[in-house]
Amino acid sequence: MSGFEKELAGKRALVTGGTRGIGAAIVSRLLEAGADVLTTARAATGAAPEGASFVRADVRTKAGAEALAAAVQDVLGGVDVVVHNAGGARPYEGSAAIPDEEWQDALDLNLLASVRLDALLTPGMRERGSGAIVHISSAAVLTPEASSFLHYVAAKAALETYSRGLAAELAPHGVRVNTVSPGRVATPGGERTRTQWAEVAARTGVGGDAAGATPPLGRDGHPDDIAHAVLFLVSERASWLTGRNLIVDGGEFPMG
Repeated sequence: MSGFEKELAGKRALVTGGTRGIGAAIVSRLLEAGADVLTTARAATGAAPEGASFVRADVRTKAGAEALAAAVQDVLGGVDVVVHNAGGARPYEGSAAIPDEEWQDALDLNLLASVRLDALLTPGMRERGSGAIVHISSAAVLTPEASSFLHYVAAKAALETYSRGLAAELAPHGVRVNTVSPGRVATPGGERTRTQWAEVAARTGVGGDAAGATPPLGRDGHPDDIAHAVLFLVSERASWLTGRNLIVDGGEFPMG
């Protein structure tokens, strides 16, 4: 980061799901860049990276989003950067096996959490005429063969469409909105998901390729690979970028 060490000095940032894995790496990079960072987790025992503030928040609900927006105001006095990292879902043995409540939970966590928080936080950005938002999606949206995760992939696809629409709405007000779509990233949570995915694929014969091969660049991603992409998008280096989806996947997923 030579030459950019404090490029976010004076900026106030919110990162949801920032106590482990990709989220913790994002928090750490924003802190290094000089931002004041508030992060969240559903568990009361969440351990934020040193230097960040932490508040327990369940962003799946409207009440949780409202409480988090109030905490942002109390702790940071407003927000300049928002990174929606909280997300996930559990696999099932095919799309027909996914119960309604799991579809709703996937939508609440992977789509509506961002929609609700953005609605609460962007008015201040619009008023100031500046701000940067990043939605964390998934490169799996490009090839959704694994029906065991169809609820997750469908929610992330909707998030990407929403993100592009929000970008168009907010661009005249100086607020930029972009998406980062990670591929295979080496985290404990990601490894659990791949193990579950592979187990379902072994039983059903569906989605095995998606659970398996090493990306063309020869390794899984590291959390910092995603964090550096996020840092770029929220910085002034990306001041002419909005409405874009940056796919960070080691070449794993073909385009088109």
